[in-house]
Parts: sequence; structure tokens; C-alpha cells
Amino acid sequence: MTVDHRQGHLESVRAVISTIVYPLQYMVSLPLDLSRKISESLVTRKALLEENQRLRQERLLLNSRLQRFSIFQEENRRLRALLASSVELHERVLVAELVEVELQPFRQQIIINKGQREGVYDGQPVVDSDGIMGQVIHVGPFSSTVLLITDSTHSMPVQINRNGLRSIAVGAGRNDILLLEYLSANADIKEGDLIVSSGLGRRFPKGYPVGTVSDISHIPGETFSNVTVLPSAKFDQSQEVLLVWPHTDNTQENKAAAEVVMN
Repeated sequence: MTVDHRQGHLESVRAVISTIVYPLQYMVSLPLDLSRKISESLVTRKALLEENQRLRQERLLLNSRLQRFSIFQEENRRLRALLASSVELHERVLVAELVEVELQPFRQQIIINKGQREGVYDGQPVVDSDGIMGQVIHVGPFSSTVLLITDSTHSMPVQINRNGLRSIAVGAGRNDILLLEYLSANADIKEGDLIVSSGLGRRFPKGYPVGTVSDISHIPGETFSNVTVLPSAKFDQSQEVLLVWPHTDNTQENKAAAEVVMN
């Protein structure tokens, strides 16, 4: 052993023995290494599953927030359009939300979340950002019923914006059609003409859009033309409307803009 320690004569013998013994060492250590690797793999898989679950929850939360943001963004756009509409009206107005819609044949009504406590009254005009929608026919303490201009029982005085020719717009029981009455066969009216409220009767604000002429037909021998109008108001899309107090004596406010009350 002394000679081998000093001169290394048995180094080759140890190399041979090490080569022979290595497979035995590998086989002995294999279960332990395999167990450690399996344990590490299970821990890693568990961590990945937990992280994956956390990321899924975060994604759902972010998607929910994004959807809410989109809803708020669209609501903000609609309210901005309503405010711009109120400025054009130069009247006192109140923003109301729709709580129920009845767009059935020959029954065109909506219910809004404003009533007596806000000063709503029977016959009050209701508009959206695009045109006249209708008028209040029933007022409760907290809500009101609005008869739309498309209802078959509703009529309102209008005029052609291009030349001031007056007529009566009558509902046809559908949310996409109005009929113009008492226009002679030779009346100066064209497809695409804008129909606005005339202000007669002091019920609706004067000069506010009602619709555009979509079709004109003449029946031989008949005195009057058959004129159909596409309403300007978005009856099947609007979620907020404006209650209007026409002809209110708000001289100072009217010089700048409409008074908007939002509750």
C-alpha cells in the first residue's frame, strides 16, 4: 500500500475494478434518483397547475372588467349623444332609462323610470338623440308609460323641412313606418325629405326630427298621396331617453344651453 501510494502501481487495477463496480453503483442509486426526479416532477406539475388555474381566474376577471368597460364606454357614448340632443332642443330636459318595451303590432309603448316625483306629466314629449319618440300617457309615482309615435292610435303635426309643407304623421303599428296624411297628389314632396315636428299644438318641440320620406305612391283617382316615413328615433335600440319640458321660461339658460337634470 505504501509503494502504491508513492508510485501508483495499482492505479490500473483500481480503474478496472471501478469499471466493473460502476453498473452496480448505478443500479443501487437508480431508485433514489428516480424517486427524486418523480418527486420534483410532481411538485413542478402541481405548481404549474396552480399557476395555470390562477392565470385562468385572472383572465376571467380581466375579461369581465373589459366587458364592463365596453358597456360603460357605450353608455357614455349614448349619454353624450343625448346631451348634444338636449343642447339642440334648448329646453329643460330630464334623462330617463327604459325599464320595459312593448313593440307589439298595434301596441307601441315603453315604460321609463321617471314619474311624478320628477315632475313628469301626461302628454309630455319624449325624444332620443335622433328624433321624437312619443309622449307620456300615464304617470305613476316612480315610472311613466310612453306612447310611441309609431302606435296606430298616435298622430302628430309635422312639416317637410325643405319647404315647410305641413301634414299629419300617423303611426302604423310598426316601429319602422309612419304615414303622412292629407298630402295632395301634386304636393312638393320627395323621397329623402326630412320630416320635422311643426310645433303646432305646442305639444312637441318645433323643428325636431321625426323621420325621412322613404316611399311615395299615387293611386289614380285618389286626392291624396300615400307617403311612408322611416322614423328617425331608434325605438329598438335606445336605452335612455329625454323627457322635455317645452316652452318653459328659462331665458338665461336658453341663451347658453339646455338645462339637463340627471337623477
